[in-house]
Amino acid sequence: MAAETETPVAPPVGVKPAQEAIQGEGGRMPEATSHGTAEQPSKGGLPQFHFEHWGGQIVWLLVVFVILYTLLAKVFVPRLRRVQDTRAQTIADAVEQARRVQAEADAQAAAAKAEIEEARSQARRLAADAKAKAQAEMAKRQAEEDERLAGELEQAEQRIRALRDQAMANVGAIAAETAEAMVAKLTGRTASAAEVKAAIADRAPEGVA
Repeated sequence: MAAETETPVAPPVGVKPAQEAIQGEGGRMPEATSHGTAEQPSKGGLPQFHFEHWGGQIVWLLVVFVILYTLLAKVFVPRLRRVQDTRAQTIADAVEQARRVQAEADAQAAAAKAEIEEARSQARRLAADAKAKAQAEMAKRQAEEDERLAGELEQAEQRIRALRDQAMANVGAIAAETAEAMVAKLTGRTASAAEVKAAIADRAPEGVA
């Protein structure tokens, strides 16, 4: 067989101008990136302000908001509420305990005051009883002393009356002897005892034997 001659194939219409446009100036093709695509010219400014990135940013913002809200609602806020409740309960318990202690102190003070008043009243009663007992004892002793003195006075009066009677008897005897002596001396005769006693009885005042 005769060798087939290769016939050059002409490029399709419109391809060459496109390749030339891609090559650009200098006739070089742009270098391919690691992904096999050509590098695109970078745009200036922050990516956050580009409209094509706003959708992803909104999604991530919602995700972060949901996560933060869940953490706050389920973890941090309950813990903070428990801490506040515990603190409020502790304060309330301390206030209640202080009130109980104050009430107990007031009750003890009232009881001590009542005991002091009772002790004072009892002391006054004891003092009054002791005073009354002392006065009764003194009155009894005074009555006994008065009775003893009255008895001694009666005895003294009896002794005085006895001494007086004895003295008056002696006076009568002396008077009788004196009268007998005087009669004998004046008249020269001796008077009898009966006559002398009769004369003395007539001359003596009442109550004198």
